[in-house]
Amino acid sequence: MAKANFKRDPKEPEIEINKPDHADKPNPFWKEPKNILWLYILFIILSMWIWPSLQMAKVTIPYSEFQNYLEKGEVTEAIVSDRFIRGSLKEIDPATGKPRQFVTLVPQNNEVAKDLLEHDVKFTVVYEDNWFRDLLLNWIIPFGLLFLLWAWFARRMGGMGQSFLNIGNKVRIHAEEDLKVTFDDVAGADEAKEELREVINFLKNPQEISKLGGHMPKGVLLMGPPGTGKTLLARAVAGESHVPFFNISGSEFIELFVGVGAARVRELFNQARQKAPCIIFIDELDAIGGARGVGPSMGGHDEREQTLNQLLTEMDGFDTSSGVVVMAATNRPEILDKALLRAGRFDRQIVVDKPDLKGRVEILKIHTRKMKLAPDVDLEVIAKRTPGFVGADLANICNEAAIRAVRKNHDQITMEDFEEAIDRVIAGPEKKHTGITQEEKHRVAYHESGHTLVAKNVPTAEPVHKVSIIPHGVAALGYTLQLPVHEKFLQTEQELKDQIAILMGGRVAEEVVFGDVSSGAANDLERASEIARQMVKKMGMSKKLGAVTFGKQEQLAFLGVASQEERNYSEATARLIDDEVKALIDEGYRRACEIMQSKRNVLEALAKKLESQEVLSGEEVDEIIQEAEG
Repeated sequence: MAKANFKRDPKEPEIEINKPDHADKPNPFWKEPKNILWLYILFIILSMWIWPSLQMAKVTIPYSEFQNYLEKGEVTEAIVSDRFIRGSLKEIDPATGKPRQFVTLVPQNNEVAKDLLEHDVKFTVVYEDNWFRDLLLNWIIPFGLLFLLWAWFARRMGGMGQSFLNIGNKVRIHAEEDLKVTFDDVAGADEAKEELREVINFLKNPQEISKLGGHMPKGVLLMGPPGTGKTLLARAVAGESHVPFFNISGSEFIELFVGVGAARVRELFNQARQKAPCIIFIDELDAIGGARGVGPSMGGHDEREQTLNQLLTEMDGFDTSSGVVVMAATNRPEILDKALLRAGRFDRQIVVDKPDLKGRVEILKIHTRKMKLAPDVDLEVIAKRTPGFVGADLANICNEAAIRAVRKNHDQITMEDFEEAIDRVIAGPEKKHTGITQEEKHRVAYHESGHTLVAKNVPTAEPVHKVSIIPHGVAALGYTLQLPVHEKFLQTEQELKDQIAILMGGRVAEEVVFGDVSSGAANDLERASEIARQMVKKMGMSKKLGAVTFGKQEQLAFLGVASQEERNYSEATARLIDDEVKALIDEGYRRACEIMQSKRNVLEALAKKLESQEVLSGEEVDEIIQEAEG
C-alpha cells in the first residue's frame, strides 16, 4: 500500500516519463546521440588518413635501391603485396640496434622497370592516392542525398517539423512545484469541486477508506461543454493533493504505426504505479475512447481501437489501493464506448456545466484580481450581460477589455472597456467606417427602436440595457441588448410569446414608418420562427395539437445539440404544425403593430435620438420614453 502522505522533493525537476531517474544528469559528450554520429565519421576519416601513414612509418626506399640490396643479398626478410614490399635488411639501425626496416613501392609495369634497371637508372614508384575523392563520390554524396530525401519525406508526413517516425512517449510528469493551481483558482463549478474533494482525501489518506473495506474510485470522468474548466479542475486536484500529475491528450496516443498507442498506455500506467499516489489525466478522451464497431473501420484492428482496448485492460488491472487515480475530460460523452463508462473503470462521472450568474461573477473576480479596475466597473453587470458564457469566454472578455484600455491610453480598465469587449466577443468588432449610407442608417435606427419599444411594453420582457446602430462583425448593423434581472432556467408560454413580439418589432417599425420592409429582419424572423416551432413541436404549447411532442432527435453532442430530426408524424399533422407556427408569428406581429400605432410618437423620439447619438443606454431609453409620453 502507498504511503499516506506522499511528498516529493520540491527541487525535483520535470522528468520525462521514458527517462530513468538519473536522466536529469548531463550525459558525457561521447554518450550524446547527436554526437555519436560525428565521432564515428571522425574516426573513419582519421583511420583512413593515419593508416597509410603508419604503413609508411618505416624507411621508404626507391625500387631500384631495393633491387641493389637484393642483388647484394642484403635483404633478410620481405613481405610482398600487390602494391608494396616491406621487410628487414642485414644492416643494423644505429638508433634502435635492430635490423633496418624498409618499404618500397612495386611498379605495375615490369617491362619498364627491367629496362630502367638494366640501364642503372635510379627510380621510385609513386601511386596517386585519391582516397578522399573515392570517399566523397562513393559514400558521402550518395548517403547525404538519401538522408536529405528521408528528411524531406519526414517533414511532409510528420508535420510541424516532427518526424513521422516519432514514436517516443510524450507523457510528462509535472513536478509539484509546477502545479500552483488550487481550488482557489477555480470558480463557477462548486458541485464539481465538492465531488473532487473526496478524491483528494483518498489520495492523501488512502488507508481511511481501506479500513472500512472500500476502495477509492479508479476513474473520474469530467464532462461538459468546451471552456468550462475541466482541465483546470484536474490540475487543481493534483495541486491540492501534492501528488505527481501525468498529463496527456488522447490524440497523443495515436501515431502512424499500429501498436504505438497501446505501448504508450502500458508505459504510462507502469510509470504511474512507480510514482503512486498520483493522477493520470487524459484530455479529450473521445479521441481514443469512441464506441467500437462504429464507422468505416469495424474490424477492431485499427490503432485507435487497440489503444482503447489497452486502456480498458490497464484500468481493470491496477490495484485500487495503489493510489493511482485516472481522470479524463471530454465534451462528447455520448460517443464514448460503454465499456469505459461502466463501474470499475470511470466510477465517477462529473458534469462541469456552464456557470450561473453567481459563478460568472466569481470567475470574473479571479480573472480581474491582477488587473487595475476603475471604480465604475461592476462585475455583476458584466456577468448579467454574459449569460451562457463559460470560463474561457469570460477570460477572453477580460483580456479584450485590457487590450482596449491600452489602446485608449487608460490608466485603469473602465466599464466602457468591458462593455465594448463584450460587444466585440458577441457581435464582432465595431465597423464605424463601413460604407453604410445615411438612408440605411435611418432605417436601422427605426428598426432597433421598434425592438426597444416593444421590449418596454410587453409584460415579461427583460430590461433594455443598451441599443446601438454601430455595425459589428460581418452583417450586424445594430442590436438591442436586454439584461435578465434573475438567472432563468425555465420560460413560460407568455414569455416566449413576448420574445416573438419583440423580434417582430423591428420589421413592424419599418413597415409602419416606411411602408415596406428590408432584409435586415431576416435573422429576427428566423429566430422567431424557431421559437414558435419549438413551442408547438417540443413544448406542447398548442391548443389544437395538445400536449404532444413531434419529431425524434438523437443527441449527438453534449447538452442539447441535436442531430437531424427523424419525422414521426403524418403529412396532415405537419400541415397543422405549420398552421400553428404561423398563428404564433401572426399573433406576435399583431401585438407589435398595436404597440407601434399606439406609441408612434415614442418610436419617433427613440429613432431620432438613436440616429444622432448611435448608442443609447438603458437609462437614456427610459428618459426618452418618459419625455415622449410626458
